[in-house]
Amino acid sequence: MMISCEKAACICNKAQYKEASIWSILKLRFHLLLCKTCSKHSQRNNKLTSLCDKANFAVLSEEDKEKMKESLPKKN
Repeated sequence: MMISCEKAACICNKAQYKEASIWSILKLRFHLLLCKTCSKHSQRNNKLTSLCDKANFAVLSEEDKEKMKESLPKKN
């Protein structure tokens, strides 16, 4: 049932975005109980995700990107 720190980090990232299975999350939690380094990483990862959610980042559409490219002055 023990997983590597690398695998724990991968599961931690997937869990942040609701892509991890229940079984994977259980293995991660068991690992976090035993590994303080991964536990700290998980806490920092949660905090970063929370801050990004609060910032309300927006992604430009392809159309908006093209409009911006056209409006930039061209240097020749």
